Amino acid sequence: MVKIIIACSLLTLLAATPSFANAKQISSIAAIVNDEVITSVDVDKELAQVQKETEKLPASEKTGLRSVAVNRLVDRKLVEQKIRELDIKVSDEDVRLAIEDVKKQNNLTQEALEKALATQGLTVEQYKVQLKEQLERMRLMSQEVRSKIQVGEREMHEYYEAHRADYGGSETFHARHIFFKLDPKGSAEDAAKTRKLADEVLAKARGGEDFVELAKKYSQDPAAAKDGGDLGTFKRSDMLAEIGNTVAAMKPGEVSSLVESPAGLHIIKLEQKSQEKGRPFEEVKDSIEEQLYKKKSDERFNQWVKDLRSAASIDIKQP
Repeated sequence: MVKIIIACSLLTLLAATPSFANAKQISSIAAIVNDEVITSVDVDKELAQVQKETEKLPASEKTGLRSVAVNRLVDRKLVEQKIRELDIKVSDEDVRLAIEDVKKQNNLTQEALEKALATQGLTVEQYKVQLKEQLERMRLMSQEVRSKIQVGEREMHEYYEAHRADYGGSETFHARHIFFKLDPKGSAEDAAKTRKLADEVLAKARGGEDFVELAKKYSQDPAAAKDGGDLGTFKRSDMLAEIGNTVAAMKPGEVSSLVESPAGLHIIKLEQKSQEKGRPFEEVKDSIEEQLYKKKSDERFNQWVKDLRSAASIDIKQP
């Protein structure tokens, strides 16, 4: 605590000293993390990065960016302190090998790498510093987080079943509908009559009356008189979004509520839902394990940082 008071007093004295009065920028303390200082200059640099990352977001999502920058720096400082505490070391040779790996993966010569870094405003030496920090964090993650994570066979299978479409296993649907046309140029009275009729037919369909016969009798789809409103077998993306999204959430035998599309009103009955095989589990197993592992790692790391925060002494100053 004494160090903090001295540091604050020194900044006050510098600000008041005539020889510093015309300085363009005097760094102040933005936060103190376990007696280590984060300066306002640090925050300004991080804020510029945050603003760059969020420049395409709407204005409503750009509030509190300075707070985001400060909290990023606090978390980073806590991680740096933990790296020192655990004596995690990354040698120059480790950094050299990592750079060689980057060059190999991206098919870059040393000259091409330097040019690519220059476009990002980085020198090779600055990149080495960044890379060393990344390697330190990776080793910390491995030691403190990832080594404690397991991904089981059962959860990989569950993920596979829930994301079959991602592996070429699209769902197909067989459904029927009863269609009521809504004329966009028609009167409000006509639209109300159509909706009233649609509600009455919906009640009949949900009451157990034969859907095929209802479609033949009431549907304004010209083909309904012959096919009983049969939409055939289709994938979700094959249909109007309103219909595709509706059937995707239904169970076979279920009758939907009234569904409104640009064409009019629909009552839909899902006859059957099928799942195409797609790529076999064994073929995509490694990819699934990697995704689940990363998800768990991110979640555990975030919790780990929260735990670090709760155990730390953090003083964030008002700007």
